[in-house]
Amino acid sequence: MKQLKRKSDCPINFALEIFGDKWTFLIVRDLMFKEKHFYGEFLMSEEGIATNILSDRLSLLESNGIISKSSDPSHKQKIMYKLTQKGIDLVPVLVEFIMWSAKYDNRSAVDMKFVKSVKRDKVAVISEISSRLVNE
Repeated sequence: MKQLKRKSDCPINFALEIFGDKWTFLIVRDLMFKEKHFYGEFLMSEEGIATNILSDRLSLLESNGIISKSSDPSHKQKIMYKLTQKGIDLVPVLVEFIMWSAKYDNRSAVDMKFVKSVKRDKVAVISEISSRLVNE
């Protein structure tokens, strides 16, 4: 397990030490919004993460309690990843990332239906996503 050596007790630094690279939040995104759960599924993401980086980031996320891993009930040799409650608590953060990108990136592939839903009732959207993840 990958343990963090903290540089400071600043709350922003704490988050950056876990999520301070582009890959870590993309793995969380895949778990949260794209319903990916298996190593091979993460490798198929359009950003093209390398296998060594994927292994490292999964280990980092697990050791920090953001994800858990278990055997797939239908295929015991396959490892399945899922967000813990600590990971699910990142839903509002990722929703804000999406909304910020929708506002400032005119090439964003954001789902405008999602943006409209968030603008209409952000609390309900966050609650719906969180509930789905808890029940996976």
